[in-house]
Amino acid sequence: MDVGVAKATVTVLICWMCLVVPTRGVGANWGTQTSHPLPPRSVVDMLKQSGFQKVKLFDADGDILNALKKTGFEVMVGIPNDMLSTLADSTIAAQDFVSKNVSAYVNDGVNIRYVAVGNEPFLETSNGSFLKTTFPALQNIQSSVIKVGLSSKVKVTIPLNAAVYESSTSLPSGGDFRSDIHDLMVAIVKFLSDNGSPFTVNIYPFISLYNDHNFPIDFAFFGESASPVVDGNVQYSNVFDANHDTLVWALQKNGYPNLPIIVGEVGWPTDGDVNANPMNAQKFNQGMMNHILEGKGTPLRPGPINAYLFSLIDEDEKSIRPGNFERHWGIYTYDGRPKYQLGLKSPNSGSLVAAKGIQYLDKKWCVMKGSAKLNNEQIPASVSYACDRADCTSLGYQTSCGSLDERGNLSYAFNSYFQKNDQDLIACKFPGLSEITDKDPSTATCKFEIMIDVDSAVCWNVVGWWLLILAFLHYHYYAF
Repeated sequence: MDVGVAKATVTVLICWMCLVVPTRGVGANWGTQTSHPLPPRSVVDMLKQSGFQKVKLFDADGDILNALKKTGFEVMVGIPNDMLSTLADSTIAAQDFVSKNVSAYVNDGVNIRYVAVGNEPFLETSNGSFLKTTFPALQNIQSSVIKVGLSSKVKVTIPLNAAVYESSTSLPSGGDFRSDIHDLMVAIVKFLSDNGSPFTVNIYPFISLYNDHNFPIDFAFFGESASPVVDGNVQYSNVFDANHDTLVWALQKNGYPNLPIIVGEVGWPTDGDVNANPMNAQKFNQGMMNHILEGKGTPLRPGPINAYLFSLIDEDEKSIRPGNFERHWGIYTYDGRPKYQLGLKSPNSGSLVAAKGIQYLDKKWCVMKGSAKLNNEQIPASVSYACDRADCTSLGYQTSCGSLDERGNLSYAFNSYFQKNDQDLIACKFPGLSEITDKDPSTATCKFEIMIDVDSAVCWNVVGWWLLILAFLHYHYYAF
């Protein structure tokens, strides 16, 4: 046996006793890049009733963490990439983060099991911005977790995009870490192994299809593929298993064949691209759920898959640099309505529950004025202004609103800006082009949204607390 492999095996056995055993069940990524967020307690209730058991956060949002107290949810707390430099340079900053955002909440009843240092920091589109800071930040956070006595309960990891590894043969068995970051990745993997932490990877079959229109579409889903990939004695019928096992081969070649793997993100968007629609999303995500529920794992890693669906709710403020689909990964709409059903507890038994008690703005929309002409010279600048500051990603070829005519497109853009600005009258003052209507302009396939009334949710929370206090005082006044 190779010496490196032998040492790695011993290390894994030593760390096995201190390894966090993941909760069975399905996890969800809870992103917050949205202009009108749902109340955290409504989301937690929605998650609980729908059958989720784990949540992954992209930062240490205090309102969300407070809502997760004493719920039993297994929580992964994230650290944004823009914090990596500070945490890498300062052990005090790392200790402060862990103290305020991990140990304080653990002591208050939040079941934090992982800290995610950064999010896909080694993407080539980051131009190496985080290559020198991610590993030191990981080390400092790990030291801080040890210092507060939580290292047996809370594990530290880095969510990495599948692009950190590649195959020299286009088969899983050719897998190894990307040549430009190979040594760094091996150092990180060794550190994770030494501390009993998992390797977290984000796998996106949709992106494979999006980047290559010749990609066999049936291979992106779970089922019998017309063109399976044969790798020695192993046959792959879907790209998820093949991608996952490419990572397994990379770990094995570098001496860490048994390092636990968490799939930090996996999912399918519902809009913004020809292949992004609710039908495909349901097909993929239910296939993924069945894959998890069956407990078979992948050819090289049989057994339960520890995975988090991406994502929970649509986020209208995400960057669309990767594509317009970026704002449509949610299995729920922005206001907590299921886009389709998923069986999270058993195959094909829909269990998604809508958020309750959501308050909306008034039933009015900003649309193109009936008397406005399509040759108005103000149109290009007005549409550009609205879409740059709101969300027009549902407009395009074979998207949900792709069948609108020119007037419909303009109305959609105006309304998106109007709603994002809480129906402020000034937000519907496109010169000579727009007007407010109480007639819903939605079509059978394209919904003109009305935003959540965020202020009323905040006000209700305040009023609710005052009512509880008054009731308490009233009870005690008459009781004594």
